[in-house]
Amino acid sequence: MRPFRGAEPLLPAALAVLVALSAACGSRLPEGDFTSPPPAATPGAPPIRVGVITSATSPVGGEAFTGPRDGALAYFAALNASGGLDGRRVEPLTCDDGGSGAGNHTCVTELVEQRRVFALVATTALDYAAAPRVSRAGVPDVGGQPIGPAYDTHPHLYGIHGSSAPRTGGRPGWNGVLYGGTEVYRYFRRTHGARTAAVVSYNQPSSAAYARLVTRGLRAEGYRVVTEQVDFALPNFRAVAADLRVQRPDLVLDALDGHGNARLCEAMDAVGAVPTAKVTHVQNWDSTVPDQYRKSPRCRNALWATGSSRNHDDASHPAVRAFRAAMDTHARGVTTRSQWQVEGWAAAMWFTDAARSCLAGPGGLTRACVERFLTRREPYTARGLLLPVRFEHLDRPPRTRRACLSVARWRDGRGWVTQGDMNRNCATVPQLGYRP
Repeated sequence: MRPFRGAEPLLPAALAVLVALSAACGSRLPEGDFTSPPPAATPGAPPIRVGVITSATSPVGGEAFTGPRDGALAYFAALNASGGLDGRRVEPLTCDDGGSGAGNHTCVTELVEQRRVFALVATTALDYAAAPRVSRAGVPDVGGQPIGPAYDTHPHLYGIHGSSAPRTGGRPGWNGVLYGGTEVYRYFRRTHGARTAAVVSYNQPSSAAYARLVTRGLRAEGYRVVTEQVDFALPNFRAVAADLRVQRPDLVLDALDGHGNARLCEAMDAVGAVPTAKVTHVQNWDSTVPDQYRKSPRCRNALWATGSSRNHDDASHPAVRAFRAAMDTHARGVTTRSQWQVEGWAAAMWFTDAARSCLAGPGGLTRACVERFLTRREPYTARGLLLPVRFEHLDRPPRTRRACLSVARWRDGRGWVTQGDMNRNCATVPQLGYRP
């Protein structure tokens, strides 16, 4: 569970030392299967090169972070198949940084300095150690997943969720403090009458710290909070589930890895301790639920996910249909469908829309022009796939903010079912500070 929208990206980093994160599992092909040359756009027109850096292999397990890459590559493949960007192919160059700072520097050296990509798109790096180098080079990084604080620190970096921080390249946020809202908790309290929440974590520093952050947000919204902790080496989820049956929380949230989530659900099913909502985070908002939670049907059907992008299972929306069709056609072998794929697709669209606006103007395609598009006053929604994204530079953090939320619930036989209009699941909530 991600306590504050502003804190959401920190979850993978907080759990990096835990067992393999299973948020994005499923069959995948090597990166080369995405890069077969599409039909030529305009003969002789030079391609527009963009870099896609991904921690495809990392300490948290292979393929945990590949969703944004898969979505972005599918978008560019579909774009090129339809004639490219105003007649020019977009050539995505991928690099796996291995989830390490050293590997991240190697990728930036290869893509930015050697291959001289025009921009980075949909960066998903466990340790974005080379972010200062990208910023100094003036290379726009469009729609990256803010796993750490880099996108709230450096200019020229534009995370998929937007930012209001000064971003001067010094300390993250406002003097080292980031802020986020409590809209997730407000939603369940207001819409479902939730009053009691349980937070489950490991007795491991990163997990425990994250659980404290969740607890703080819940208490700010008036919840009675029950905290549960399991031993990381020998977790006794059955004991936690037994206590949850006694405490009877409306919500169960966690600071666990994917494997721990599945085991917790099994234990809850076994003792009959299934709450109104078992709230998971956006990384687990994917199509692997039937397999991951196959031993816990009641808990499985109590799974809820929240985020900032339109439900990837909502085929009633034309932009989602376009995403799914392109994934089926151009991402052969990627059998999982996930929310992070949608956000990678949206990041590629965002870059393309920015570049197209520049090609239509008198100055042509320049990095400065792309950044003017990214920082314009009009929020960006990627044809309705994203909640409005905006970049602004506020000298002081806001005390409150109107925030909206995309919500879905798992239902066997139906998949992830959208709960309300994400542009109307909104509330004015407090902004609470935390240090990344």
